[in-house]
Amino acid sequence: MSKVVRIGGASGFWGDSSVGAPQLVKLGQVDYLVFDYLAELTMSILAAARAKDPALGYATDFVTVTMKAILKDVAAQGIKVISNAGGVNPQACAQAISALAAEQGLNLRIAVVQGDDVMPLVPQLRQEAVTELQSGAGLPARLLTANAYLGALPVRQALADGAQVVITGRCVDSAVTLGALMHEFEWDAADYDRLAQGSLAGHIIECGCQATGGLHTDWESVPDWAHIGYPVVECHPDGSFIATKPPGTGGLVNPAVIAEQMLYEIGDPRRYLLPDVTCDFSQVTLEAAGEHRVRVQGARGIAPGPAYKVSVTYMDGFRCSAQLTIVGLEAARKARRTGEAILERTRELFAQQGLADFTRTLIEVLGSEEANFGPGARTSDVREAVLRVAVMHPQKAALELFAREIAPAGTSWSPGTTGADGRPKPSPAIKQFAFLLDKRRAAPAVALGDQVTPVTVPTGQAAVPASLGPFSIRAEPVGGPMVEVPLIRAAWARSGDKGDTSNIGIIARQPEWLPLLREQLTEARVAQWLAHRVQGTVTRFDVPGIHALNFVCTRALDGGGMASLRNDPLGKGMAQILLSMPVKVPADWQV
Repeated sequence: MSKVVRIGGASGFWGDSSVGAPQLVKLGQVDYLVFDYLAELTMSILAAARAKDPALGYATDFVTVTMKAILKDVAAQGIKVISNAGGVNPQACAQAISALAAEQGLNLRIAVVQGDDVMPLVPQLRQEAVTELQSGAGLPARLLTANAYLGALPVRQALADGAQVVITGRCVDSAVTLGALMHEFEWDAADYDRLAQGSLAGHIIECGCQATGGLHTDWESVPDWAHIGYPVVECHPDGSFIATKPPGTGGLVNPAVIAEQMLYEIGDPRRYLLPDVTCDFSQVTLEAAGEHRVRVQGARGIAPGPAYKVSVTYMDGFRCSAQLTIVGLEAARKARRTGEAILERTRELFAQQGLADFTRTLIEVLGSEEANFGPGARTSDVREAVLRVAVMHPQKAALELFAREIAPAGTSWSPGTTGADGRPKPSPAIKQFAFLLDKRRAAPAVALGDQVTPVTVPTGQAAVPASLGPFSIRAEPVGGPMVEVPLIRAAWARSGDKGDTSNIGIIARQPEWLPLLREQLTEARVAQWLAHRVQGTVTRFDVPGIHALNFVCTRALDGGGMASLRNDPLGKGMAQILLSMPVKVPADWQV
C-alpha cells in the first residue's frame, strides 16, 4: 500500500477552542498537527505586546494552554507539530516551548522559521514608492509590522533537519500543511500539480471546524456542535487526499461542506496565488468515500509569481463602538434617532473643546435587517433592536468623550432604552496595507539549536499569466411550470474576505442545476442585490468541477478588518444575504 500521511488541523485562528488539539491527539491518529493563528490584526496585537515586553509577541495560548496539555502525548506518539504561533517573535515562542518541555522532562528538537519580517527593508521601499495592491496608496508613515507571507519550503527544510516542532512567523496558512507533505513525499519544488493538491489540503483544514460542518449552509443537519470534530486530511503521494474527522466526534463531513470551505477566500479559482504554486481549483472533484469521508482530487498548478505578498499593519487614529438595546413599537426608528442624537451632541462637544470632527461614523440598527439587507429589509417594524454606533477619530481623548455620551440615552431620549454595559473603551484603529516584494529580497532561514540554515527559494519567475475567460456552460431549455424560491433552496454558499474584498462561493445542490442558476446569477444582478454593501465591482468565476460559481466583490467590507466600522467587518454574512435572493426554478426540482 502507498504511504498515507494524516494531518490534523487543530486551530483556525487565535481564539479557536482549546479542545481541538487534545481531540486530534487522542482520536485522530495523526502524524502531524498544524495550527493557524495569524490574521493581520493578530500581527499588530502581537507587535504591541512585544513592544511592551521583548519576551512576548507570539500567541501565548499556544504554549500555556495547548502545548502544555498535549506535549507529553505528542512526544510519546511521535506526532510532529507545525504552527505559525510565532507571530512577530517566533524565537521567543520556541524558547517558551523548550522551557515547557524541560519542565515535563522532554527533550524536543524545535526549529524556528526566520525571514518573514521585512521591516528592515522599509526605508528603501519607501524610497521606491511602494504602493498598496488594491488602492494604489503610498506606504503609511508609521508601520507596526511588515511581514512577507513565506511558503512551504522553510517548513520542509526544518523537518528535513529533524525538527519535531516547527514554529513560524507569518507564512501562508496552507504552507504548514504543504511543507509537511513536501517533506514526507519528497515532492520537488516544480511539481506544481502535487503542490496545488497539497495546498488545497492545507486550505481545507486551515480554518478548523469550517471543514467539518462549521458555518455550513444546512446548519440543522450538522449534529452535536458542542463536540464537533476537528478536520483531518489523509494524504497520498499523488497529492489526492481524503478529508475526514476523528471517529465519534460531532459535526459533518460531506462534499457540500468541503465545497464551501474550498471556495473560502480564494478569489479567482484558476489563479489562487501562493508563494510556492499558482493553483487552479476549477476542475477539482469531491466524492463521498464513506461516512464523513470525502475524496478530493483534480487540483492543478503552474509556476508561482516572482514576488511574496507583504502585509503591513499601521495605526490610523482610534476607534470606538457602543451598543444600546431599544424595546417597543417602532424600535428601529427610535434606535436610529438615538444614534443620530448621540453623534450630534458629541460633535457639538468636540466643537466646544476645539476638537476635530470624527474621521468616520456608522450607525447600524441590528435586528431591523437594514444593515445587511438594505432595501430588501422586511422587519423595520421590529419591537426590539440593537443600536450600534461606531466611530473613528485621530485623538483618543475625543472618543473618551464620545464614550461618556452613550449611557445618558437611557434616561434622556427613547422609551425602552436599555442594555448599556459600562462605557465603551477606545482602541487603536489598526489598518492593513499589502504590496508585493521580489522574492530575491527576502532571506528565509531555519534556526535549529545553534545552527541557522538558509533556505533556497526559486526566484525570477515570470509574472503569472492572466486567467482564461469563462467556461462555456449552456443552460438547456426548461419546460413546465416555474416557481420562485430563495437561492438557499437550490444552493449552498460560503463567504470569505481578503482585505476590503469579499468572495461568495455558490454551489448548486445538484450538478445539473448549475446552468440555470448561472443564467440568473449574473454579475449585474448580484451587484444589484448587494449594492447596499458593495461599492466596487462584482466579478463571477466558474468552478465547474464542483458545480459552483465564485463571486469576488471589491470595496465590499467598509475597508475590511479593523479598518471597517461595520458589525460584520469580515463579511461573514455576505453569503447569507445572497442566499436570500429569489431565483426561478422548475417546480419539479423539489427544492
